[in-house]
Amino acid sequence: MAGPASLRLLACQIDVPPMTRAEERDAHLARTMRLVSDALSERPADLVVLPELSSIDYSRPAFDALDALAEPLEGPSFEAWAKVAQTHDTHVVFGFARQAGRDRFISMGVAAPDGTCLGAYDKLHLCQYGASMEKEYFTRGDHVLTFDVNGLTCAPIICYDIRIPELTRSLTLKHRADIILHSGAYYRDESFATWHDFITVRALENQVYLLSLNRAGTHFGGSAFCRPWMDESRPKHLFDPHKEDLRWFDVTRTEITEAREGYTFLKDRLPDYDTLPRG
Repeated sequence: MAGPASLRLLACQIDVPPMTRAEERDAHLARTMRLVSDALSERPADLVVLPELSSIDYSRPAFDALDALAEPLEGPSFEAWAKVAQTHDTHVVFGFARQAGRDRFISMGVAAPDGTCLGAYDKLHLCQYGASMEKEYFTRGDHVLTFDVNGLTCAPIICYDIRIPELTRSLTLKHRADIILHSGAYYRDESFATWHDFITVRALENQVYLLSLNRAGTHFGGSAFCRPWMDESRPKHLFDPHKEDLRWFDVTRTEITEAREGYTFLKDRLPDYDTLPRG
């Protein structure tokens, strides 16, 4: 396991089968728990991250079945990942459809090593183009979430959120995030080709680590891990284009500090751009 101001991350590009019943969701959770637990038994990690809606299929049939598939914050998905967190002394960030009263959210929950829930982030920006139809089924979130692992601040965001630069900027500057955990369900529609451009820019302009984690499958895949500085000799790490792929990465504050000292983007910002006069 990593030491102070550093962490080891296990990123899990997993397959999610079609489903419309709670029994199918729970069977998928059981399989995924075994997959991740086996990986952690071979090589421990301080933090495990899963894709957007990792508990259920991302599809209209699944969304039409949210009466059966949506769950409370500490429902079946949390119970499953809390067991993994406790068994392997790790944090687990998992995706699920959260039910709260009459509202449903696309959420990332966080299970702590002691089995408690550290909270949930609800997707702030709902996507409604290409293969996405989220505004028909979900309510947008109204808060951010950060949590600390070994002295590093982690901030989950979800899929379409990456295309709105103000969010990652605020997480970096106001909330002092060291690593952005960007979980997605990127289908290979017309917007797929631009996804990696957005994540590369967000990592470099904010000089943070950025994990962009997709689900596996014929129409998905291609996750990536970005470091605070990347160039031709240090490119981003790419996952398998389609298959299930579990990868470990080491994150250190030292690398963030070195990037910011060498390339002073954040330091050289002006205090206010809105009030600059027009010439």
